[in-house]
Amino acid sequence: MLIQQLIIRNVLRQQQAGGPTPGPSNHELWQQARRLLRRQLVNAGLMLAGIFSAALGLKGFLLPNDFIDGGVTGMSLLTAHVTGWPLSVLIIVINAPFLLLAYFHLDRVVAVRAGLAILGLALVLYFVTFPVLTTDKLLISVFGGFFLGAGIGLTIRGGGVLDGTEILSVFASRKSPLSVGDVILLINIVIFLVAAWILSVETALYSILAYLSASKTVDFMIDGLEEYTGVTIISKRSEAIRLMITEKLGHGVTIYAGRTGYGGHGHQQEGLDIVFTAVTRLELTRLRTEVEAIDHQAFILMHSIKDTRGGLIKKRPLH
Repeated sequence: MLIQQLIIRNVLRQQQAGGPTPGPSNHELWQQARRLLRRQLVNAGLMLAGIFSAALGLKGFLLPNDFIDGGVTGMSLLTAHVTGWPLSVLIIVINAPFLLLAYFHLDRVVAVRAGLAILGLALVLYFVTFPVLTTDKLLISVFGGFFLGAGIGLTIRGGGVLDGTEILSVFASRKSPLSVGDVILLINIVIFLVAAWILSVETALYSILAYLSASKTVDFMIDGLEEYTGVTIISKRSEAIRLMITEKLGHGVTIYAGRTGYGGHGHQQEGLDIVFTAVTRLELTRLRTEVEAIDHQAFILMHSIKDTRGGLIKKRPLH
């Protein structure tokens, strides 16, 4: 099926170009299909692992001890505590309006993937039994949030969503001056205030701790173990710095052609090369030390990178 889709796309591309043009061979199409299938299998595995991790955090920690989380998951836990309805049913019912919102106003593919992930979570919560692992409130908050956040993060990496709050926040940010983070914050403030009123202030505070644990775990799962930093280096000795990064540190670089605008002697217009590279946080100190050894007057700009694709990012072996 995948190879047929790729062949059809190739034919349509040739027709749009006005006639037959050299395209990928059958072997290349098979390779593309294999890569696409492998990616889909990996995404499905990530979503499945995320569903079971989130279910463990909910049924093994939060739900038996009347703790909640933020977002739609927190709404579902709070409603389950008040009404006694099954959490698996509430997860679907409360997420349904957000899924419809995504389907008709945002992205249908995202809505379908999110619906499958949420349905999978509901089925696991209903059919799979998890033991209550602890009754210590601090452990419940930390590890309940950790497993729930790990599940949400793995599902996002697999292309799905377990919480409709993200969908609502994206939609609301497009219709108002508020950012996505602002909308999520306001929703969670309301949820935890209601929890403090219905449950207790102490339970609400522990639930906030669980939410913070979950949110930090989500960031960790999405950003990965290696959080990269983009480094831009402006120096008159750019060639020496380029060689140091590629030959000594084993990283790729990109060179920009630039011109100085203002220097120590006033307005200047000199051409120079600007070096850009991406390194992990652990390598950042060494990079700065090496650059300063080459040119102590080099101008270095650093900023966090959420994700990277392609290029020479991973450190290559040096000979």
